[in-house]
Amino acid sequence: MPRKSFSARTLGANALKSFAHPLRLRLFELLDEHGPSTATRLAALLGQNTGATSYHLRELARHGIIEVVPGMGRGKEKFWRVTPGGFSYGDPAEDPEAASALTYLLDDLVRQRGAELNRWRSEEERTREEWVRASVLARRSLRLTVEEASGLRDEVLAVLERYRGLSDGRAQAAQAEPAAPPPGTGHVVVHFDLFPVGETHQEETP
Repeated sequence: MPRKSFSARTLGANALKSFAHPLRLRLFELLDEHGPSTATRLAALLGQNTGATSYHLRELARHGIIEVVPGMGRGKEKFWRVTPGGFSYGDPAEDPEAASALTYLLDDLVRQRGAELNRWRSEEERTREEWVRASVLARRSLRLTVEEASGLRDEVLAVLERYRGLSDGRAQAAQAEPAAPPPGTGHVVVHFDLFPVGETHQEETP
């Protein structure tokens, strides 16, 4: 069963190489977590100068990873946000630099997930009860065929895509007042991983 894409964009080789940069990844994380922001504000959070931060933001925007929020800011001031619709990582094909960049990005994704889970465990006791009840940390160990595993992956990702559409729609509607999210909503992170265990290629013995 071929892998389906559930994102609006797929990052090609050049985008992968551009994104695999520690400061750009951190800028993306901040925009994803806190919403629209300016280069000046982001530079202050990261201890960087505004010129360098602006350059890296433009590089992210060049590949469609982030974008300028229309109608926000005064004069030449720009507010940046994560581009709605998400993205997926493309196939680096025969480009060694792109393959290395993809490895870097996937390793950073694993790091980020671990950091987010650790943060949630430390914050859970101070979180409102209704959000604690809505949360879950779950693990399942299943015995499936390749086709069944692919089907499970696609079904879960389709559900996530439906809820991402709902979230993106709210973000678009609140564009005029980005600092005031819709009442009752909160920033939710969803992790989903599916991978085989013990299915690595075995070297043949003569």
